[in-house]
Amino acid sequence: MPNPTLLTDLRADPKFMQNVVAWRTLPSRPADLAPIPATLDPRLRAALHQRGIDQLYSHQADAADRSLNGQNLAIVTPTASGKTLCYNLPVLHTLLQDSNARALYLFPTKALAHDQLNELGEWGARFREQGTEPIPVSSYDGDTTSSARAQIRKTSRIILSNPDMLHSGILPYHPTWEPFFANLRYVILDEMHTYRGVFGSHVANVLRRLQRICTFYGSSPRFICTSATIANPQQLAERLIEQPVKLISKNGAPSGKKEIVLYSPPIYDIERGLRRSATLETQEIAARTILGGLQTIIFGRSRLVTEVLLTYIRDRLARVPSNNLPADQIQAALKQSIRGYRGGYLPTERREIEAGLRDGSVRGVVATNALELGIDIGQLQAAILCGYPGSIAGTWQQMGRAGRTQESSLALIVATGGLLDQYIVNNPDFLFDSSPEHAMINPDNLMLLVDQLRCAAFELPFARGDRFGGCEFVDDVLFLLAEQGDLTARNERFFWNGESYPARSIGLRSVGGESVVIQRVNNVNQTDAGDEDANGVRIIGEVDQPSALRLLHDGAIYIHEGRTYRVNSLELDAQIASVSPVTVDYYTDATTEAEITPLSIAEEAERNGATVRHGELEVSSQIVSFRRIKRHTHENLGTTPLDYPPQTLDTSGYWITLTAAAFDALVSAEQWRDSPNDYGPNWQQQRRQVRQRDAKKCARCGAPEPASWQRTGRQHDVHHIVPFRTFGYVPGQNENYRQANQLSNLQLLCRSCHNIVESGVRTRGGLDGLSYTLHHLAPLFLMCDRSDLGVSIERGESKDSSNDKDDLLPAIYVFEQATAGLGFSERLFEIHDELLRAADALIRGCGCAHGCPACVGPVLENSDVMMETKALTLALLAALRGQEVGDNAEEKAEVKDEFNDVDFM
Repeated sequence: MPNPTLLTDLRADPKFMQNVVAWRTLPSRPADLAPIPATLDPRLRAALHQRGIDQLYSHQADAADRSLNGQNLAIVTPTASGKTLCYNLPVLHTLLQDSNARALYLFPTKALAHDQLNELGEWGARFREQGTEPIPVSSYDGDTTSSARAQIRKTSRIILSNPDMLHSGILPYHPTWEPFFANLRYVILDEMHTYRGVFGSHVANVLRRLQRICTFYGSSPRFICTSATIANPQQLAERLIEQPVKLISKNGAPSGKKEIVLYSPPIYDIERGLRRSATLETQEIAARTILGGLQTIIFGRSRLVTEVLLTYIRDRLARVPSNNLPADQIQAALKQSIRGYRGGYLPTERREIEAGLRDGSVRGVVATNALELGIDIGQLQAAILCGYPGSIAGTWQQMGRAGRTQESSLALIVATGGLLDQYIVNNPDFLFDSSPEHAMINPDNLMLLVDQLRCAAFELPFARGDRFGGCEFVDDVLFLLAEQGDLTARNERFFWNGESYPARSIGLRSVGGESVVIQRVNNVNQTDAGDEDANGVRIIGEVDQPSALRLLHDGAIYIHEGRTYRVNSLELDAQIASVSPVTVDYYTDATTEAEITPLSIAEEAERNGATVRHGELEVSSQIVSFRRIKRHTHENLGTTPLDYPPQTLDTSGYWITLTAAAFDALVSAEQWRDSPNDYGPNWQQQRRQVRQRDAKKCARCGAPEPASWQRTGRQHDVHHIVPFRTFGYVPGQNENYRQANQLSNLQLLCRSCHNIVESGVRTRGGLDGLSYTLHHLAPLFLMCDRSDLGVSIERGESKDSSNDKDDLLPAIYVFEQATAGLGFSERLFEIHDELLRAADALIRGCGCAHGCPACVGPVLENSDVMMETKALTLALLAALRGQEVGDNAEEKAEVKDEFNDVDFM
């Protein structure tokens, strides 16, 4: 139970309370109980009584009844509401009644499966006390030894696994599992809400393969899916299993009192709306709850934030007097009692941390969403979220890790200064009252489907006209695979033609690519005895390939369990990164730039002042530099260019192109400062003079233009030292370009250096402001993270028939970060009008003067080049929405009402 003194102290602390935007107390709630169904096997009812369970929660009884009557279920109730019993009761009943029956439990992580193994072991102990032989249960995953696998396949009647193992370690070997598949009666999908995006689309195809094999062996299992609260659980379940599903969402479990605090760090610059760092505020609050005696979990949005927070909290607690203990003893104690937890840690580390949380020796843990799911980590008393997790469902999952069952708890959300975070904390009803987001999958994504049909064809041949779930173009893909040589077509049937099974090289968590292993190599004079092998090398973790360039580029600082390492080298072909331990007071952050090329248009429409489209895009992205950021102060210590080749992604996107009429209206109203191409009539002449003056070498790093560029016409960039748009040039109305294009204001820069300089002095116009708003606002309409989407400003079609490449209309692209896309772009196209209306209302409702991170993004610190970003963005929105461009401000109350009326779902 939260320390009452701590809560009293927090409420009485004016420094703390002045940053509290909302404090809600959710009262405790009694259980809604129901009798144990009389139809349950008597041995199962006796085991329930042995465990002290004489009645069930209403949703548990309902689930048991419906499942035993043959229905597929989706059970959606809060964290710690007893969903496990909802599927264990019908499964155990069926297996007790039929000695041949089998069940398959699928969890998104191995840790959850091992938790359930312990739970089923408790049931086995109760059966043994009755003189009943326990039902054989085994986990079957990547940690299962080869010697044990044959015995498990032969004797186990409940298999606990995960979609990855089902995909690569079970389905390809189905002949050795024939008795299991022939008698499979139940498939359990736990934590169904995690099966969304790329992962969920893959899992839906794996389930298609599973059901295809079950049909081959003559079985038709029932499905029970459990989930955290999402807006479309029934739709998601039916999309995953492609069968009708009954939804059970009325929760009968009790809950303890929960104090929920929404906290926004103080503003230190009112003019620009800049707030104190959320990580620094979280550090102070976490230290306070831990010192107040509350076992605390702190969630970070990313691996980097998690590791930085871990070091901050340890440093903060080390400054607390500790009975005059030596500093080294204090640090050693803190390393054991304050731990980190995230993907990339070795399994032994994670099991050790979980055990420490259960026995109380770990008093605080800083985690990514790896601990968001229902792993047994004891009875935590406080949960602190450093930043909005990105979804309402994720927020409640993380807050629900504290105060499970009837225990009271404290949960705090510490907002960043970003748009999403500030909207959530300043509109608490959206968190407490609104329906959470939709989970979206696309099993028929062509890139994923081709790989999954390879796997399915390896498992069983296809006949022409065979179905694969609900996919309508199976034959087309099979003929394509036959043309490529993967399949052999014979007598209207398709047979696998490859040398090895394809599932081995296809991962479910991404469209492609394997993990990069991180090898620690000690420096010459730096060793940790017993911490490395005979060659001084130790594997300390792994990172997926898409993240490797961003986290493990040359010179990056990689943080693991609070320890800092400098990356010596990254070998993507060998999938190895070499790191060495260092002691530094900074961390690094990489910068990426992207170029967009439209490939095809699926749909387009004229919407007021915009042409709106969604379709296929080619995105070329490149890591161009990284910043060194000082710990605690977050000061930029310098930027270093990087020279990695661009990565190409074929994906889906939604984009908005300004119409010529809307563009002209903005220019006429003097509300246009975004011309990336029109630098005035003398631009080409001035550009040539700059290139001649600077000898075709970068003025910053001295890099010459490569000779190979002469064939492609590529050149270094000419950069305006004082940004061009700040001079207010309007074609046909003034000649301000002359001052902007003076040679003294121009310099030649290579692309990397140009990006570095731009990041330091960039001004923001209407296009920048709107792209920032859309990038942060779109996830409110989708159950996705902001990192699942990218944005870019590019040139669109020509304003007239001349097709002059320097006279193109601008477009804002919102693209998906997954190959071929997952349906987000089509959804954004459908809700285009609502999206722009929400953007307009949000920006108008923000209290800043020129723009800030909570609406259109940060603006320049230098007042001499301050842009009216907010006004320019609102003018652009007016033009895009077909409204008169000018001062059409509305009352803030009306704006807020309009924003609250937006249907975000």
